[in-house]
Amino acid sequence: MGWSYDFWKGNFYPENMRSDLFLTEYSKHFDTVEVDNTFYRIPSEPTVARWNQQTPETFLFAVKFPRIITHIKMLKECYDEVERFLKTVSKLKPQLGPLLLQFPSTFGPEHIGTLADFLATLPNMYKYAVEIRNKKMLEPDFYSVLRENQTALAIVDSPSMPLLDELTASFAYVRWEGDRRKVKGTLGKTEFDRTKDVEAWTGRIVRILEEVENVFGYFSKFYSGNPTSDAEQLIRRIIDR
Repeated sequence: MGWSYDFWKGNFYPENMRSDLFLTEYSKHFDTVEVDNTFYRIPSEPTVARWNQQTPETFLFAVKFPRIITHIKMLKECYDEVERFLKTVSKLKPQLGPLLLQFPSTFGPEHIGTLADFLATLPNMYKYAVEIRNKKMLEPDFYSVLRENQTALAIVDSPSMPLLDELTASFAYVRWEGDRRKVKGTLGKTEFDRTKDVEAWTGRIVRILEEVENVFGYFSKFYSGNPTSDAEQLIRRIIDR
């Protein structure tokens, strides 16, 4: 989840590397990244163009919808913001991966109808994923809305939500969020041993890949404190299977 971390220098990035070279270096090791800063603001087109220029054509960006859409307006009366966001991120094509709608815990079952209406208006040329933080949403009506709109339910490894195995699209989207109470995330090293968790996830990902075309997965710096190492471990284990 993200790449622009100075505290990765000396561990993942070379010690003296300039920050404007981080993304290019990152793309030498992984083939996708989740863009977090779009949650706070819609990026400029020149910024998006630089992301394209700094990465191979096969590299994919998963991009978060802005919080003004998901948190502030909660999908209502946000046509202009959605249009501007989609217009901007479309410049990433063909490097545009899934677009993530991440909702607050206040987004509950009473919003399922609003979600259904909203997803139905989105252009079907893109992949979409939804992350929820309200356990009451975990009901058949919600899953049906996602399936009808070929939208993936984000599978989240977090202490605040149950670990789900519901697949609602032709791809899966996994987020290893971790526990902010246990991990600082800014030390640039492993703070919490996740070896057994990564091992368990290896089997889970292999099983998921039997049912979907591909899996997009992203580690937070709060999972073990060392997300690049977590990702490398998981990839290596899956390949060795």
